Amino acid sequence: MRCDRLWANARLATLAADRPRLGEIENGVVAALDGRILYAGEAAQAPQFTPDETVDCEGRWITPGLIDPHTHLVFGGDRAHEFELRLAGASYEEIARAGGGIVSTMKATRAASEDDLVASALPRLDALIAEGLTTIEVKSGYGLSLDHELKSLRAAHKLGQVRPVNVRTTFLGAHALPPEYAGDSDGYIEEVCKRMIPAIAAEGLADAVDAFCEGIGFTAEQTRRVFEAAKAHGLPVKLHAEQLSNLHGAALAAEYGALSADHLEHLDKDGVAAMAKAGVVATLLPGAYYFVRETKLPPIEELRAAGVPIALATDCNPGTSPLTSLLLTMNMGATLFRLTVDECLAGVTREAGRALGMLDQAGSLEAGKRCDLAIWDIERPAELVYRMGFNPLHARVWSGL
Repeated sequence: MRCDRLWANARLATLAADRPRLGEIENGVVAALDGRILYAGEAAQAPQFTPDETVDCEGRWITPGLIDPHTHLVFGGDRAHEFELRLAGASYEEIARAGGGIVSTMKATRAASEDDLVASALPRLDALIAEGLTTIEVKSGYGLSLDHELKSLRAAHKLGQVRPVNVRTTFLGAHALPPEYAGDSDGYIEEVCKRMIPAIAAEGLADAVDAFCEGIGFTAEQTRRVFEAAKAHGLPVKLHAEQLSNLHGAALAAEYGALSADHLEHLDKDGVAAMAKAGVVATLLPGAYYFVRETKLPPIEELRAAGVPIALATDCNPGTSPLTSLLLTMNMGATLFRLTVDECLAGVTREAGRALGMLDQAGSLEAGKRCDLAIWDIERPAELVYRMGFNPLHARVWSGL
């Protein structure tokens, strides 16, 4: 059987759901044709391949390419000054209500051109790619007007044209209230639902729609209106939920069959049950938890007990998680949230793919999926979670190349 490339003499962590633990295989091979996996499994059981090229992995480990399912990678400026204010004792909410936070990034994003936004995002993207990232979700939400949201989404798409990476885009118009709608959050939500979502859907610029359901964001009822508009235009939804308080956003997300509910520090048992019943992924963001010095942990044990899939993401953003390392994210998931090694690795591969609605395409080493691989100089997968500030990536393969 012909294949383009054959990676031999490898140890595999397939992350296949039908295998125990990480789907580990001691003597494995991966074969690819036209950017897709033909076979990933035991060398002794592999078909007889005739490869155009054979890569001797010399006993290295291969995992699926890493996936970051929650980022705000495209934005203007930075918020280092607000970091100083927080160190001096100001809270995230106090800074936001004083005109900082998302609105300050909005001003810098509006002032930037599309090319400016691409140029500023590339170093962040390159840092992630250097650690084995092959798929990333990029949200808008710092333009907060139709033209600037379109600009941000186009910039996100352009990232996937100038780098070998799969970019999934999410429209997050309901992220914060822009100054021109001060005191009229319902009016702004009307703009998001009646003007922005139809225009973005018409251009095919978004793979999903998100919202910030929070006291400093938008109410559950306003979020419901956003979800209804997304549904009317055939777009799946996801939600920033229960980060600072419990507005029962996770249950609302479950009602609409959301791909994921993210943050979840204040998630209650009813929310967990609703997510489990609807198959909503819990995307945890330990970088934000760490950076804002949160003390309330997400209900990890309840999520486990209910069988809710758990994904991990950097939440890369200028204000609450300026993090561009999925390796460090995994370490934080283990040390801060007490996730296991298996949960952390699944969280940035299989479950991250599930959180983006693309588990049929990526997230595990299985026939028919994209041949996105990360090849590591490690002795055991636990090293990927255990180390801090060390990158053992040997090679990254995107779409078979």
